Amino acid sequence: MSRKSPIKRVLVIDNESYIQEITKICLETVTDWQVITASSGREGIVKAETEQPDAILLDVMMPDMDGLTTFANLHANALTHDIPVILLSAEIQTADRRYYSEMGIKAAIAKPFEPLDLAHQIANALNWEV
Repeated sequence: MSRKSPIKRVLVIDNESYIQEITKICLETVTDWQVITASSGREGIVKAETEQPDAILLDVMMPDMDGLTTFANLHANALTHDIPVILLSAEIQTADRRYYSEMGIKAAIAKPFEPLDLAHQIANALNWEV
């Protein structure tokens, strides 16, 4: 008898509400994951602390606190340090991927992303089953 794994919870931190909505619809349609959203780095840090998601999708380009600064704050926080982070970015170069990996970021997904492939990209990066 196989035991079903608990439902994954993913926090999406992106200042664009339509990206939050598309991501939420895509992931909840293709998987049984629960999606939590935040509109800024500061809000995302608070939600990461309180919600303790299984992973974070983090936009790189945001006003006030960009994605890399948000990641640095998450990484320095004992409550959120171990939550895997995947960046969402409009421009990703090979050198960027190497740099992100060295920082401790699990993966980077290019925007615009293919909605029906997003769950598989996340699952591949984190060794999850879809």
